[in-house]
Amino acid sequence: MSKASIRNQVTNSGGPEEQGFPVGDIAVQETRPQLAPPPMYKVVIMNDDYTPMDFVVEVLEGFFNMDREKATRVMLTIHTEGEATVGVYTRDVAETKAAQVVDYAQQNQHPLLCRVAQA
Repeated sequence: MSKASIRNQVTNSGGPEEQGFPVGDIAVQETRPQLAPPPMYKVVIMNDDYTPMDFVVEVLEGFFNMDREKATRVMLTIHTEGEATVGVYTRDVAETKAAQVVDYAQQNQHPLLCRVAQA
């Protein structure tokens, strides 16, 4: 079938009444797409035997907006348990923060490692 014949069929088909569809009390409800929240990812700092504890506290205060007391508690958790989650963010933010921490540690000659894992 050509485009012209399809167009003629559509334009000559008449309105809804002519096609047998009832007209009048039709309720149309618009549907809105269901938006799911984005998946969240946690930023985990891992312990090592070389990075000073004060530097880890500095990182937690600077990159994760922790006060001195909370940063010290988290640093001790990292030290005693081997790692700790320091924040939960969307994927892009988590990856950016992890990269910033590793870059900052390397600039200061520390082997501090940070990873991103799905929460």
